[in-house]
Order: sequence, then structure tokens, then C-alpha cells
Amino acid sequence: MKQIASIQNPFIKSLVLLQEKAKARKQSGTFLIEGKREISLALKGGYVIETVLFLPEVCPETETRKLSDNAELIEISREVYQKLAYRDTTEGILAVAKAKSMQLSDLQLSENPLILIAEAPEKPGNIGALLRTADAANLDAVIIANPKSDLYNPNVVRSSVGCLFTNQIATGTTSEIIAFLKERNINFYCATLQNSTSYHTQDYTSPTALVVGTEATGLTQEWRDMAAQNIIIPMQGEIDSMNVSVAAAILIFEAKRQRGF
Repeated sequence: MKQIASIQNPFIKSLVLLQEKAKARKQSGTFLIEGKREISLALKGGYVIETVLFLPEVCPETETRKLSDNAELIEISREVYQKLAYRDTTEGILAVAKAKSMQLSDLQLSENPLILIAEAPEKPGNIGALLRTADAANLDAVIIANPKSDLYNPNVVRSSVGCLFTNQIATGTTSEIIAFLKERNINFYCATLQNSTSYHTQDYTSPTALVVGTEATGLTQEWRDMAAQNIIIPMQGEIDSMNVSVAAAILIFEAKRQRGF
């Protein structure tokens, strides 16, 4: 079995770049996954694992092989592991995985889909929280419009607690996504302050997409103009918005309630 003890090893240097640079992830078509649960969920989600690196005193070889899926195994030193590990808590295992294309055309939807769409979310933590909510509700898909963050950013992987791998995810421009929805007769409801009605008055029992924007700027005009209905969560305090993942959860579980969970 291959062993790597030096952080100056060229392969290790390339993995550091994968952690730090979206450009490196895009060019190589790969990214790093850290942790047993996350690697397990990636395998379950159909991701191809190329290489598994492990720190034997923390994650023994016998345990590592259960998560390797016939990938190359590399034993690494503690110095190398600490260089690559992103989290404070240590599980002694990382994997190099192939990224998915995330094309709209790749989505496999049910006959009566429920979809979450987020336009231009910037904060990896918010994206991770949205993916966790989508997994909790077992949504058909999550679509990111005009993405500003690389979805394989380590902060997204970490904050989603592996839900990056449990959801069907696609990206596209606002125009592409609206065309995709209309072709499939999926009504979409936009969470916005302008020309809105209370979210709980709408019927989400037919094919539905719920669209949320950023807290700072909200949704672009194209979404608001084309929506089946603009919706709002009534606020009873002093502010007029809440965290995007919280708002999305309220809308999603109202739709799930109407559908009988």
C-alpha cells in the first residue's frame, strides 16, 4: 500500500489546492470529502471515489476499506492529515471524489415533484442549511440559480453534513430554470416582499417549486414577474426578513403538510 509522510509530496500539494481553490476543483473535476458519514453518504449518492487517505492510528485500515469502494488507499502521516483536514474534530479519513455535472437535464423528478430553488446564495453555510432542510423534507431536487459559490467548497460539504450528496442538485441561469419548470408544468412560488400574498393561502399539492433569494437583495425581477404567485411569510416583529434557510424550511414544510407529509 502506498504511504505518504511529507506535506511536500506533489499529490498532497494538489489536494491542498482542492481544499482552497474553486479553480483547482473545476479544472480537476474532483474535490475532497472529510469524515466517515460524509464519505458513506457520497457513495450512497452515486459519487465515484478515486482515492481514500487515512491516518491508521485514528481510522484503521480495516475500517477504511469499508468506505473505499475499491478506490486507491493511501496511508498518511499525522502531519499530512492535519494539513488536509478541514474540521477540528478528527476522524482520520478523507476521500478524493469526482464531481457531478449538476445539469438540469440530469434531474430525475417524480410525477408530482416538490423542488426548492435558491437564487444566487453566497454563504456556504446557508447553502449547507438549505440542503439539510431539503434532505429532511425528502424533496425531489434543489436547484441553484446563478450560483455564486462553488458547491464543492469544503464549507458547503461540512455545513450540509453530507446532504450535498443526498439531494439531487442542479444549477443553471434564472432563464434556463424558468424554461425548465414551464416545460414540465411545474408552478413556482417566489418568496418576496413585493406584490405578495401570505404563503399559507396557496395550494402546493400539484407539481411545485418554491423559490427563495438572498436576504440582502431578494429575488430578481424575472422570478417575480413569472411566478404563479409571489408569497410572503407574515412578520410580526420589527424586521422584514429572516435567514433564507429558515424561510425555506417554513415554506417547504407547509407544502409537505398540504401533501400529507
